[in-house]
Amino acid sequence: MLSTLRIRDFAIIDELEVNLSAGLNILTGETGAGKSIIIDALSLALGSRASADMIRSRAKEAEVEALFTGYT
Repeated sequence: MLSTLRIRDFAIIDELEVNLSAGLNILTGETGAGKSIIIDALSLALGSRASADMIRSRAKEAEVEALFTGYT
């Protein structure tokens, strides 16, 4: 299960940490709020290809970190 997603200097996101809990988690917001950017960052963490235009303007690098936890 995805428990934490940290994003830094990715697209329009300066810095963001999303902590998810067990059960249903929903991303909502108005058009242009950045929901799809969060999904794109998660896709990148899962292995999709990155490109230089994903880095926030004036930043040297972007960082995406996903923490997955399992149940035992």
